[in-house]
Amino acid sequence: MANTKTPLLRERKDAEHARVTYAELFFDLVFVFAVTQLSHAVLRHPDGPGLIHATVLLLAVWWSWIYTAWATNWLDPERGPVRLMLFVMMAAALVLAAAIPDAFGERGLAFAAGHVTIQVGRTAFFLWSAWRAPQHRRNFARILAWLTVAAAFWIAGAFAEGEARLAVWGLALFIEYLSAAVGFWTPGLGRTKSSEWKVEGGHMAERCALFTIIALGESIIVSGSTVMGMPWDAPVMAAFASAFLCSLAMWWIYFSSTAEAASRAIEESKDPGAIARVAYTYAHILPVAGIIVAAVGDEWVIHHPLGHADFKIAAAVIGGPFLFLLGSLLFKLAVFRRWSRARITGLIALAALAPVALSLSPLLLSALSTLILVAVGAWESLAPPPSEKPPEHDGIKPGLKPEKG
Repeated sequence: MANTKTPLLRERKDAEHARVTYAELFFDLVFVFAVTQLSHAVLRHPDGPGLIHATVLLLAVWWSWIYTAWATNWLDPERGPVRLMLFVMMAAALVLAAAIPDAFGERGLAFAAGHVTIQVGRTAFFLWSAWRAPQHRRNFARILAWLTVAAAFWIAGAFAEGEARLAVWGLALFIEYLSAAVGFWTPGLGRTKSSEWKVEGGHMAERCALFTIIALGESIIVSGSTVMGMPWDAPVMAAFASAFLCSLAMWWIYFSSTAEAASRAIEESKDPGAIARVAYTYAHILPVAGIIVAAVGDEWVIHHPLGHADFKIAAAVIGGPFLFLLGSLLFKLAVFRRWSRARITGLIALAALAPVALSLSPLLLSALSTLILVAVGAWESLAPPPSEKPPEHDGIKPGLKPEKG
């Protein structure tokens, strides 16, 4: 992909996976902090407005990160200018993460400025670095136009207060999330076709897998730090064990054979950009959100394992795994065009817990939701794996078919 005219782009070789570089891993460290801040934001404000605010912030954090992952799918982080760009974006992300607790208060401008710096600065850098590559120049000119419009609303929202800030930032997010769905259509520049997004599937899959590891690691940190300050009696330790098994089950489901098969499917697809846009850019945020919500539920359960679960505990203990399974179901559907019976069954089982949740103890509710996740992981691991090929390789028109796992 790289040539003498565009030296900052990665060189792509047939049958060779583009590895994730140490610079990219270093960049991701800031998002460990960001995910932790998001969990703490939910813990501090578990009411309706707090959850809405946390959702807006999560969507912004994810969009900053996933667009950077797309950029480094093409740019070579081993090149000095690209590495410097990542470090500048890392500093902006650190400001963004530090501002999360008071983003809807006095640090709104810091959060907005961090997000805008990442989105507009990275895209402008890519446009400059790949100016002599026509396919990238047109594409990133369109992206820059959309992100610049969104940036105006991010900054304007920072000067608003209360519900006005939420509305303006919601509009900014709508513009950013709509942009990829419509191919960044821009007056005078046209629309980017998904076939123009030549994605290196292995690299994109690995990047998103690493972000999932970040979220899972944060959930373990939350559980571990919570239990440190509690008496180590039987109910507390049982709740801690359930929290750990919940994280382990989510890891099992995500990193089963599907993760590797998805990487291969994207590489073999005739239109890898279309698959990556849905599976990794949009659908992948749901498992991450589920892990964060589950971590919040784990902390509450460890603090109050006995008695009856209240609404917020029940919502987190059931909602976290539900979001995780829903996202992983949509991910598998986007890549393979197949419904996963195991994940659908898991969603139904979690939904069945809702009517009785408030009559159960937090510990029992946590154990049941964890058991459902373990059952889904076991089902998918023990069932004969389906033929994990992208739809174009089936030899028939793609269909939405159930599969045994």
